[in-house]
Amino acid sequence: MPEQPPYLRIADVLRQRIAEHDWNVGDRLPSRTQIAEECGVGENVVRRAQELLISQGVLEGRAGSGTYVAEPRQRVRIVRSSAREQPGSSPFRADMQALGRQGNWESRTEAKVPAPVEIAARLGISVGELCVRTVYEFLADGRPVQLSTSWEPYELTAGTLVVLPEGGPHAGVGVVNRMAVIGITVSHAVEQPEPRQATAEEASLLGIQKAALVTHIRRTYYSDQGQPVETADIVIPAALCEIVYEIPVGR
Repeated sequence: MPEQPPYLRIADVLRQRIAEHDWNVGDRLPSRTQIAEECGVGENVVRRAQELLISQGVLEGRAGSGTYVAEPRQRVRIVRSSAREQPGSSPFRADMQALGRQGNWESRTEAKVPAPVEIAARLGISVGELCVRTVYEFLADGRPVQLSTSWEPYELTAGTLVVLPEGGPHAGVGVVNRMAVIGITVSHAVEQPEPRQATAEEASLLGIQKAALVTHIRRTYYSDQGQPVETADIVIPAALCEIVYEIPVGR
């Protein structure tokens, strides 16, 4: 069995000391130098351990002041499942309602945006082909918990009532329901999740530490003809949310 990396071992030590109330909520931790000497490791190891615990919401870094034990917070449960797409409703709002939270979002849509290289590849269109781009900030009880940037081929919905995802009579009901209005059956989605650090802009929008851990999900919806109809980059902060995948099993 491979040996645990030193920073994970130190993170466990710090977590244990908090659990045993050596440090309580709001307490300032000793300096990295002191912790490093006590644990017999380098300061960089302690720094990585603290950064991990900050990203998980266990610790809180305060610029120019130090590192503190954070107030425990309940993570929002975000379910990724095809079963969440109900006729005429928003999957996100339904998820939040199931948790007893108020789910809402703010959005900004731009039509006729040229597709960049990666988006064009994901949608199976030419680079520079026009798209409808919508930027979302999803809120749970008024607090941001998820960001998303969605791209749809403009040619697919141009001239229809669903050309704007957040405009018209079918606003805000999700990709599957909107596409059904124009006779397109969405059969499945492909998601590629990966962990990374938040950008400065993402951290500011989500109210998290700069470079905190997030899950970046590249999601693409496909029609029953195999055509990509929408692709999105979804960013979920690890400290605020837990992601659960619900996988239907056929019989």
